[in-house]
Amino acid sequence: MRKYPYCLAVLLACGAVHAQVPASVPAISHASGAQADVRRGWHFYDDPAMHEPQKEVIPPAQVAPPKPKPAAPQPPPEVKALRELQVQLEQLKAVAVMNPTVTNVRRYMELESKVVRNASLFADVSQKVAWANPDLDPTTQGRPVNAQALEVFEQVQMQERSSALANIGTDHILMFFFRGDCPYCHAFGPVLRAFSTKYRIQVLPVSLDGGKVPGFADARTDNGSAATLNVKRVPALFLAQPISGKIMPVGIGVLSERQLVERIDALRPRAVETVETPFGKTLSSR
Repeated sequence: MRKYPYCLAVLLACGAVHAQVPASVPAISHASGAQADVRRGWHFYDDPAMHEPQKEVIPPAQVAPPKPKPAAPQPPPEVKALRELQVQLEQLKAVAVMNPTVTNVRRYMELESKVVRNASLFADVSQKVAWANPDLDPTTQGRPVNAQALEVFEQVQMQERSSALANIGTDHILMFFFRGDCPYCHAFGPVLRAFSTKYRIQVLPVSLDGGKVPGFADARTDNGSAATLNVKRVPALFLAQPISGKIMPVGIGVLSERQLVERIDALRPRAVETVETPFGKTLSSR
């Protein structure tokens, strides 16, 4: 019991000492350095991120969702059936070839017969469609296949080509290379002479050996023009235009009047004209 007065006296003395501390001694700050950390103690957790300035959160850019791709058009069921039939036919054929038993060959032949029947039916229907639509009928376009129609077609073609060759002799000539000992040259000479007279095209005959052929007694001897034109076989015929110096081969050997007309008409220069089309202007020869 005697200790309590003593302890009370000690506490009073300490309080007096604390009261006598000079004002020059700085007091411990509650927010300074490590001492502040000590005073905070372990009573709570201080998150450093809470003291940093808050950053502005930028929302991500709005990305438009990708547009769905349009569905691919589905082929008609007939296309799918034909493809399956082709695959099946090839498979049965391969099996029959690699293992040619009666069963395998028969299965392939049965399916092939079905395909042939379908193709024949298609040909019949397409022929009827062509009969009803002349613009789709190949027999009415170009060279006909009927013998009687073909004869008429060739006559018309001959007349048109003959008319086209009417004025070709005004600026073109024919160069005729031959040999006096060539039987083919002797056979071709009269034909060429008649053609020259009919279409009024001058012929320049050139003899490679100094010989003559019927109808061209005034032939001149070759002076090197045959070598220039690479004439190795006779009779040889060329279409020449003296004004431009252009020389084009017509043919080698004996040619008929029809062949002469066709080839010279194909070689003659065409007049070029401008033709209006739905796609603009284009050049056309006639």
